[in-house]
Amino acid sequence: MSSQPKFSNFRDRVARKDFLITAEVSPPSGADPQHTIAQAQLLKGRVHAVNITDSSRAVMGMSPLAASVILQQQVGIETICQLACRDRNRIALQGDLLGAAALGLTNILALTGDPVKAGDHPKARSVFDLEAVRLLQLIDKLNHGVDHNGKTLSGGGTDLFVGAAVDPQSPSWSGLRRRFERKIAAGAQFFQSQLITDFDLLSKFMAQIGDLSDKPVLAGIFLLKSAKNAQFINKYVPGVHIPDIIIERLAKAKVPLQEGIAIAAEQVKAAQQICQGVHLMAVKAEHLIPQILDLAGIPPIV
Repeated sequence: MSSQPKFSNFRDRVARKDFLITAEVSPPSGADPQHTIAQAQLLKGRVHAVNITDSSRAVMGMSPLAASVILQQQVGIETICQLACRDRNRIALQGDLLGAAALGLTNILALTGDPVKAGDHPKARSVFDLEAVRLLQLIDKLNHGVDHNGKTLSGGGTDLFVGAAVDPQSPSWSGLRRRFERKIAAGAQFFQSQLITDFDLLSKFMAQIGDLSDKPVLAGIFLLKSAKNAQFINKYVPGVHIPDIIIERLAKAKVPLQEGIAIAAEQVKAAQQICQGVHLMAVKAEHLIPQILDLAGIPPIV
């Protein structure tokens, strides 16, 4: 049983089928959490939960468990703690998950993890003992009171609310459907998507795959800061293609950042007609997320 207060509003909102709003916050690359705390404070009352990334893009950062606990205790904002298989074997994953439960972290996003070579420590050794589906299965076991080997946990099972990632723009439709269904079977309770640029494709995904389950899908909305930023993403982020029409809008804008905010707000509105939520990503500009929500007509959360 956790000795720390737990947050469960996000789980309750999922159960009520509310339109969900989450936002991504990166832990610091050092030991001082003050900037992360300040960013989270600006998001309190505007999102249902903040995702705390786990060395996203294989760039080293503070432990997402530590950062999540700091934000829940010092800001009072609910977190979704990302956990990647890249850096941990099944022993370490179980240890972190049990620690998360003991510290009052309820929500986990189970990820395989970005390849090490993409990050700032390319000579680091990858682990990948498990991948996302098997991590979901492991969490389900812990929730049922047993470890990976089937041994009974002391003190009973965990009560983790687990989600997974999905890429509705995947070129392999059959592979996308198969992996989505496997994640649901493994225990995923919600999905957050990769960056969405093709909302017709998102609509097709929801109609043919997503809506066949009762699990919410949150569309990934990325704040583009300039045409150069969009071109960089097209070049270096696998599986993402930002359309020329968006790049042209950013290039012609007098204030590209403001145009990027307008584009993100338009995408939030589009997602409201298609799926059950949005997951906002504004790397190093999290303070602009409230502006995006205001422009999209999303009121503060009561």
